[in-house]
Amino acid sequence: MSYEQILEHLHKVLPGVITSSESAHDGILNLYTSREHIMALLSTLRDDEQLNFNFLTSLCGVHYPNQKGQELGVVYHLHNWVSNVRVRVKVYFPKDDPHTETATGLWATANWMERQEYDFFGIIFTGHPDLRRILNVEDMEVFPMLKEYKLEDGTRTDKDDRFFGREGNYERSFD
Repeated sequence: MSYEQILEHLHKVLPGVITSSESAHDGILNLYTSREHIMALLSTLRDDEQLNFNFLTSLCGVHYPNQKGQELGVVYHLHNWVSNVRVRVKVYFPKDDPHTETATGLWATANWMERQEYDFFGIIFTGHPDLRRILNVEDMEVFPMLKEYKLEDGTRTDKDDRFFGREGNYERSFD
């Protein structure tokens, strides 16, 4: 099954759901959608007999602070074991409204993965059966993977945040 066939089939069964697509540098197809359509797309990818992306390899949160209105996102890595084809599904949303639906109804393994992304990015997975911190202490008030915090203490001269995707536009003061 080629990426062109996957896209053609998805456009036929879910018109207007995929906002854009691209083949990434690693050759994997990236599909972009909105929060409103994420569950329809994921369930179709899993349940459609022609697509059969029945394995959620991973899901991860991302934070792009300079991408206004789409600062936060979730990337789903799916695998069709029969055809040995992989795709990524990406959905972005504002940091001020960090909600998207849970995928735990489709894949039980999404449970702990979503808890991790809540723990580190503050992404709220609506409908999650037990959304609470999983790796950090429960009373922690920040989300450490957000690019709002300096990586190193400001007195160090051997580290440069630019090399870690941080340009120094922090939302909090460190004085």
